[in-house]
Amino acid sequence: MAIGTKLNRLILETTEDLGANDRGGIGVDERAATNRPGIFAGGDAVTGAATVIKAMGAGKTAAAGIDAYICGKDSEKEAR
Repeated sequence: MAIGTKLNRLILETTEDLGANDRGGIGVDERAATNRPGIFAGGDAVTGAATVIKAMGAGKTAAAGIDAYICGKDSEKEAR
C-alpha cells in the first residue's frame, strides 16, 4: 500500500503485535518481512521519508521476500 512520505501511525496502532523499528517505522528483516507471518513492508513505512530509488529497492526486496514466503523458501538465496 502506498501511504505517502511518512508512516500512518494507525498501521502500527491497529495491527496486532506488529513490531516497530528504532525510527518508529514498521520493523522488518533483510527480506522486508515483519514479525507477523505473511506481512511485508518497505519504503517510507519502514525508513521514513527517503528517495524514490530507495523505495524502489525496498519494493524489489519485498517482492523477493514475498515470493520466497509464498513458495515456502527459507532463505533469500533460494528466492533468487
